[in-house]
Amino acid sequence: MIKTENLNFEYAAFDETEAPLPVLNGIDISIKKGDFVAILGHNGSGKSTLARHMNALLTPTAGSLWVNGMDTKDLANLWEIRRTTGMLFQNPDNQIVASIVEEDVAFGPENLGIPTEEIRRRVDDALKVVNMTDYTTSPPHHLSGGQKQRVAIAGVLAMAPDCIVLDEPTAMLDPSGRREVLDTVTRLNKEAGITVILITHFMEEAVHAGRVLVMEKGKIVMDGTPREVFSQLDTMQKLGLGVPQATVLAHELQFPHTILTVDEFLNSPLCDTLTKAATITKDTAISIQSSQSSPTAIELRNLSHTYNPNSVFEKSAITNINLKIYRGEMVSIIGHTGSGKSTLIQHLNALLSPTSGQVLINDQDITDKKLLKQIRQKIGLVFQYPEHQLFEQTIYKDVAFGPKQMGLSDEETNERVRDALAVVGIDHSLYEKSPFELSGGQKRRVAIAGVLAMRPQILILDEPAAGLDPAGKDEILSQVKHMHATLGITVILVSHSMEDVARLSDRIFVMNKGNLAYEGTPTKVFENEELLREIGLDTPPISQIFTALHEKNPFIKKGIFSTEDAVIYIQKNLASVSHWSSANPPFPHKEGRESL
Repeated sequence: MIKTENLNFEYAAFDETEAPLPVLNGIDISIKKGDFVAILGHNGSGKSTLARHMNALLTPTAGSLWVNGMDTKDLANLWEIRRTTGMLFQNPDNQIVASIVEEDVAFGPENLGIPTEEIRRRVDDALKVVNMTDYTTSPPHHLSGGQKQRVAIAGVLAMAPDCIVLDEPTAMLDPSGRREVLDTVTRLNKEAGITVILITHFMEEAVHAGRVLVMEKGKIVMDGTPREVFSQLDTMQKLGLGVPQATVLAHELQFPHTILTVDEFLNSPLCDTLTKAATITKDTAISIQSSQSSPTAIELRNLSHTYNPNSVFEKSAITNINLKIYRGEMVSIIGHTGSGKSTLIQHLNALLSPTSGQVLINDQDITDKKLLKQIRQKIGLVFQYPEHQLFEQTIYKDVAFGPKQMGLSDEETNERVRDALAVVGIDHSLYEKSPFELSGGQKRRVAIAGVLAMRPQILILDEPAAGLDPAGKDEILSQVKHMHATLGITVILVSHSMEDVARLSDRIFVMNKGNLAYEGTPTKVFENEELLREIGLDTPPISQIFTALHEKNPFIKKGIFSTEDAVIYIQKNLASVSHWSSANPPFPHKEGRESL
């Protein structure tokens, strides 16, 4: 289906005096019809550029790429190549073109000349697959980022391509949405024989592929089955990537076989040994110092918001929200796609005004317009697509914009810019580059730096790590945690990553259909696994493992969310689990594409 031969590509420089930017370097791959291939790599490794060659949006600077035997450099093949290969971009706004959801999904089939009756069937089926049937007649610009992504996926599915290339399709989706998309593309691969090429930063998604390619500096540096690739933990970490949590835990416990999923862990000899070893348990959970004795930083009183009131597009987004966030807390807001999370946080610095209710910051009602400038200097908001905040000619100027508007001196502005860019890992050699020359992940880092440079008292992050590689995500979130600890700022994190939420939060607020459904500590919230799954969420894989172990042996503690805490707990409380028989592999199945 896809074949490359010494594929090279370089982007032309914005400035004619500068050299072109090489991105792909001598790639040779062959992907067969019906394969399911995952492509991994850190931000800027060339994944998206390679993907855009697969339906001739880009053509090689040198070398060749063929799609189903068609050379992408031959313009005569262009129409058939793009009919054969459906492309889903990282950002759904880049490919939504119509004013109504069903019209957008129908756009591709219409341009292929499909009969009207067949288009209707395809649109209905595609929207059902991505669980967006209720939004058939909705305007896409009224949808959340995750809902837009589902519409974009439906638009690709409606074209019934032979090959689907998905560039981070689930980055903005809730856990339930990710499962639905992954189940969909897996089913299309198995049952319809569609070739699937999945670019992802979710290692748990790559496990479902038959083959994994890992990119570094425009080259393919690893190529194998998921078990072969993820068994090389040290190499993956050096490449700025990660492996599934269950894999890490088994490795840390010196289990001699590579485990990929929670189910494999629970069906392995390792699980049996842990269960039998537990005869006493100690409470080794890290105690979280309560901030609820601190002054209130944010209070919402009966907050409601309705979009387009008194019109045919009227939509209630949030209803009667009451909550308090205390000064110095780090809290998370979680919920299914479209639950009202982004609408809620946009009230916190008056980007949206309440339809009813109040928003109080430090006991001041922010609906008073006289306070807006003062409030917005204290509250930094990083949007769901932070690259939309970029607008200046250079990275330095973009990050410096906020401090300059605050009237700071050039010296103070320069210090803040350099500190903020260092936090997000942007090298000083890039300061004079245009932010629009950067990869998607790098743009996000610069946008976050622009907010951090203002040194807010309250920092609100709306899915800031979506689209970042594991190393980049950990770096930014670690720095946010460091800022929270050292500067005492209040942090509000909106995320679909249950692992990040469990690891970082003092408290968690759970949104469901515009209502505040639940709140509490991570332990309290994630104990309600059934409730979370009902509203489209999930619990971290490590939490799932320890819940299952607890059910088998009540002496084993629940409420453990990270591999680090899990290893510490096991080492302190359970008998030695480091001696294993490696005579027979614990998973008697075939490797490779046949395992699908």
